[in-house]
This record gives sequence, C-alpha cells and structure tokens, in this order.
Amino acid sequence: MLNTYYLLPNDWLNILFRLCLALLFGAIIGIERQFRRKPAGLRTHILVSLGSALFTLIPLQTGISEPSPDALSRVIQGIAAGVGFLGAGEIIRESSQQSPHLEVHGLTSAAAIWVSAALGIAAGCGLWQLGLIAALLTILVLNLFKRIEKS
Repeated sequence: MLNTYYLLPNDWLNILFRLCLALLFGAIIGIERQFRRKPAGLRTHILVSLGSALFTLIPLQTGISEPSPDALSRVIQGIAAGVGFLGAGEIIRESSQQSPHLEVHGLTSAAAIWVSAALGIAAGCGLWQLGLIAALLTILVLNLFKRIEKS
C-alpha cells in the first residue's frame, strides 16, 4: 500500500507548496533578524529553511517504492547537526570582538538559524500548521523575551 506521506516525483503542486512554505517560514524569522541588524538576516534564514525543506523532500520522493522512515530520520538528524556548525560559526564570529572579559555573543542568532532549519523540515514534510505555529512562537520569543531581558 502506498503511503500518502511520500510524494510522487511528478506532484509539482505539492512540491511547490512545501518549498514556498519553507521560504515563508524562513522569511518570517529572517525579517525579524534583519530588522535587528543581525549578521544572519533574511537571505540566510530563507536559504537555511529552503535547504532543509529540499533535503527533507528528497527521501520523501525517492522512498515511494520502498518507504523508509529511517531515511527521513537520518536526513533530519543530519540537518540538525549540519546547521549546528553554521550556528557555531555565527557564535565564533560574534565572540571574536575585543572585550576585557570573556563574553559569548550570537547564541540567539545561532538558535534562530537552528529553528529556521526545523521550520524548513516541517515545511518539507508538509506540516504547515506545525511550521506556522512554531514560526509565530519564534517571533514571539525573539521580540517579547528581548523586552523582558532588558527590564
């Protein structure tokens, strides 16, 4: 029996919908980071989200004859680990500023990149409700909790 979780390679409308969702989810986070003048802004978050969705779609389309949840699981694990390196680069870049004492900068930016990847995975899997709710909650955290930290 064919699992509806997997996509047929010629299901262009569904593929386009999922990739556009990834663009939207990445843009939601990226615009907020761009307004705050963070180094990882709109384009970075869109590309991380889009790339994650694309990597997620590959096993969903190639596993039609023999569906393998393990393949999707490995891809998601690889995305999470790989994007962690991108986030680490953001932290190291931000932390290299001259300071009389040790400080760590860029953790929130790195976490936002990581969340953008997760949103891309959700979009790639077609979980638009989960992705939309998570994107809105991320914006809430980035804005509301910044105000709480300052007070």
